[in-house]
Amino acid sequence: MATQSYSLIIHGGAGALEDLKYEASESEFRESVLEILAAGRERLESGVAALDVVEYCVNLLEDNPLYNAGRGSVLNENGEVEMDAALMNGEDLKAGAVTCVKRIKNPISLARQVLEQGDHVMLAAEGALEFAKFCQAELRNDEYFITNARIKQLKEAKAAGRMMLDHEKVKPSQKLGTVGAACMDSSGNLAAATSTGGLVNKRWGRVGDTPVVGAGVFADNETCAVSATGYGEQFLRTVFAKTVSDYVQFKGLDAPGAAIAGVDYLVRKVNGAGGVIVVDRHGKCAAAQSTSGLIHGWIELGSEAICKLG
Repeated sequence: MATQSYSLIIHGGAGALEDLKYEASESEFRESVLEILAAGRERLESGVAALDVVEYCVNLLEDNPLYNAGRGSVLNENGEVEMDAALMNGEDLKAGAVTCVKRIKNPISLARQVLEQGDHVMLAAEGALEFAKFCQAELRNDEYFITNARIKQLKEAKAAGRMMLDHEKVKPSQKLGTVGAACMDSSGNLAAATSTGGLVNKRWGRVGDTPVVGAGVFADNETCAVSATGYGEQFLRTVFAKTVSDYVQFKGLDAPGAAIAGVDYLVRKVNGAGGVIVVDRHGKCAAAQSTSGLIHGWIELGSEAICKLG
């Protein structure tokens, strides 16, 4: 039986958004975020669990080619889409993750299957694909994922002789592409989910923070739910998502305080670039970033939905 209100926050990537070179206008991002929040609200008001809601919201982000996840994923050095995703349930600390997966329509739903299966936390590459076939997960051909904009982006990265963050120009860094959601349902349970296509022109089987519990995602009913976005190596080195949770647990901070403290730590220790969204155990929502922009929106304790790109 529901005993309290609900909260939901989602993000579509951090960075400098002045030049959305490969994407659309700010209004299209804003419309997308508000539509997803409305869909999440509908489920939360009907009593759907936080874990189901974050999976569903990330599904919608993965299905939208605006974002670097699922259908909109950037291309690796071989011109292929290679995706990571993870989610975590705050009630029992169960988690599921997949990394270096191809052809999976919704990597976050495959991560959910890993969580439900229970024997493992993370599956990788071909093993994850075999598991996907066993679970009858939705698969898509390469044409579903590969867009002209992403092909152009890869060519520019190769010409520059480097790996690039999503929306990055050859000189200044731009948007750092990841999507995610964090939620408290009407029963007070927390959950978080994160999904990404990674770096443009990435190679050597690179794995970032997104599929790593405690780095790109974390949820614990005693503290908060966290989804991060940014330069993955920096988030891995600082165990970022768990660090944010620790600020709640050991310092007694709420979501706004923990988000700011976490990003301050990221910058102080490794000069990290990115952002974070947080819902604490009281349903307080917050976001913080070390970049000039963070695409995100939230519903706090059932209130009006708000979207912010800066």
